[in-house]
Amino acid sequence: MEEKRVRIVGQEKGSYRISDSNEIKIAEVSGKFIYNARTLSDYPAVGDYAIALWSDDDSNSVITALYPRRSCFIRKASGSNQEQVVAANIDTVFICMSLNNNYNLRRLERYISITYDSGATPVVVLTKADLCDDVDEKIYEVKACAIGVDVIAISSINDEFDEVYKYITSGKTIAFIGSSGVGKSTLINKLLGSDAILTSSIGDRDRGRHTTTHRELIELSNGAFVIDTPGMRELGMWDNESGIESAFSDIEALAENCKFSNCTHTNEPGCAILKALKDNTLDYERFESYLKLKKENAFITNEKDYLEAKNAKYKEISKINKANRKR
Repeated sequence: MEEKRVRIVGQEKGSYRISDSNEIKIAEVSGKFIYNARTLSDYPAVGDYAIALWSDDDSNSVITALYPRRSCFIRKASGSNQEQVVAANIDTVFICMSLNNNYNLRRLERYISITYDSGATPVVVLTKADLCDDVDEKIYEVKACAIGVDVIAISSINDEFDEVYKYITSGKTIAFIGSSGVGKSTLINKLLGSDAILTSSIGDRDRGRHTTTHRELIELSNGAFVIDTPGMRELGMWDNESGIESAFSDIEALAENCKFSNCTHTNEPGCAILKALKDNTLDYERFESYLKLKKENAFITNEKDYLEAKNAKYKEISKINKANRKR
C-alpha cells in the first residue's frame, strides 16, 4: 500500500470515503488510530485531511493519522457526553433557515454562536423566499440578531440564488447547516447543476422533509467544495464561550459599560444592560437567549471538566491495579 495525503469526502457508520483528488476509495481507521483516540472528535470527519495507506485493489484503504484542523464544527453528540466533529476545515458556514414555519431567531442565534466557535465564517441564507410576503422585514429582523453577519434571501424554486456564488470560490469549503427540510440539498443541487442530492417535496405544516442521511463533501465545477450535513434536530453546546461572545457582541459591549465588573444584570445600580432593556435599545428576548446559551454552556463545561477528571482518576486506579498484579 502506498502512503498518500487524502481528504475525507464521505462518512457513514464507521467507514469513510477518501479522495486523492483523482480517485475515491473506501477506507477504515487503523487499529492504532482507534487505540489512541480518546473522544469521538479524534476520529476523522468530512473535510479532514489525512494520511492513508492507499489500497491498490478492492480492499479498504487505511487511515493512519489526521492533519491538524484549521477549523472544525463541533456539537455535543446526541445522547452522550462527548463532543462530535460534524465537519472540518471549513471556510464558510451557510446557516440555512427557511422563511416559513421554520423561521426561528433564537435557534439562529445558537447556530451563529457555534459557527463562530468553529473558526469558520457564518453567512445566514434565508431559503424559500417565495413562501414569504415580507422578505425585507424578515431580513431586517435577522440582521438585528446576527450582528456583523451577511444575510441573503434566496428562492431555489424561482432560481433566485445567484447571491451565494460570491462566497463559493476555488479551493474554499462551504458547509450547509440548518434544520431538516430547509432546502440545503435543493440549493446544493442548484449549484451542482444536477439532482445529485436526494430531495423531497414540502411535507406537512409547510415543512420540507429531511432527506440527507450522511455527510458528504462534493467538489463543484469551479474547484470549490460543499459539505451537505443531515438536519440537526439536537444541536447541543460544547464549551462554546468564545462563540457566544462573538454572536452576542452587542450585549458583551454593553456589559463593559456596567458600573460593576461583576454585574449580574439583575438589579444592580448603573447596569448598562438593564438600562438598554428599559429604553428598548436591547431586545428582551435576545437577552434571554444570551442568558440561556451562557447557562447551557456553563453546565456543559462543568460536566466536561467533571468527566475528564473522573476518567483521569480511573485511569490512574487502573495503572495502580495493573502494577500490583505484576508484583
